[in-house]
Amino acid sequence: MKLAKMKKEDLELLSHKDITYYILEEEGKMNTADLFKKVVTLLELPNKTFEEKIGDYYTLLTTDKRFILLEDGSWDLRSRHTSDKIVKVTEDEDEEEEEEEELKEDTILPDEEEEDNYDSGDTDEDDDYDDPNEDLKDLVVVDEDELEES
Repeated sequence: MKLAKMKKEDLELLSHKDITYYILEEEGKMNTADLFKKVVTLLELPNKTFEEKIGDYYTLLTTDKRFILLEDGSWDLRSRHTSDKIVKVTEDEDEEEEEEEELKEDTILPDEEEEDNYDSGDTDEDDDYDDPNEDLKDLVVVDEDELEES
């Protein structure tokens, strides 16, 4: 199905996802901005639509299983690619380095002393315990009949 030959009325019946699918099928991989510009142009939408809706369009592409984000940042049809070409979304390298540093800091070397945090049982910590139901112990359940009699 050639999108350029379709009537505007027919294009308007298609979702943005379906139009994107046909664009990628006809032209091959493209980046998000170019894809959305084509959709906006085909549907003859105002230029401000591009700026206002590009984020929603990106979200739409990421949630549709028919599309795949490649390593170079372009989109293509998933059916054309094997799973080893899929971009693996990971945390930033900085965050990974920070996690590694935290793990190193948490590791206790044999020559370092570990603080004794064990409870010896001699403390009166149990006396400080506040029972959350203590306020409710004096409450009494009253029947509706008893309320009417009062």
